[in-house]
Amino acid sequence: MQLSADFKEQSIYRIKESQTRIIACLDLLDETQVWQKPNLALNSMGNLVLHLCGNITQYIISTLGGAPDERNRDAEFAATGGKTKEELKVMLHKVIENSIECINRSSEQDLSSLNKVQVYELTGVGIIVHVTEHLSYHTGQIAFLTKLLLEKDLGFYAGFDLNQKHPKKIST
Repeated sequence: MQLSADFKEQSIYRIKESQTRIIACLDLLDETQVWQKPNLALNSMGNLVLHLCGNITQYIISTLGGAPDERNRDAEFAATGGKTKEELKVMLHKVIENSIECINRSSEQDLSSLNKVQVYELTGVGIIVHVTEHLSYHTGQIAFLTKLLLEKDLGFYAGFDLNQKHPKKIST
């Protein structure tokens, strides 16, 4: 039971961390930059936010939480605008908050039961791992695109000494 609670807590921490970083990037950009595609092989940050909202909704809110699956994945990538960065931020916030509620409500059975989502069969744990990893992956792309456009460090690790060594466990 404690392992499930720790898993949920750590997953939610990483999901919120990604959300904070995406919002920080959007706050630095103007409306044009949010929808700018550096080339035809890349998505805009607006597309990535729409995609993340669609993915999180389909995997967690629909599959794990039981809401209807109404995702239109192709539309996430086809969009060339239509939402301001403030609207994207609100959308992302709502989807993240709803997904966190679903994660927190998940029982041991929900976490271990097998689910069909897209072409995959995943347990509830697998769904949460997928969303956390997928969100982190696209957060990195959004951060990279922001750095590319602004030619500046985003300061996500400012004030932290990431060279510290920690050879021992804090607790067991």
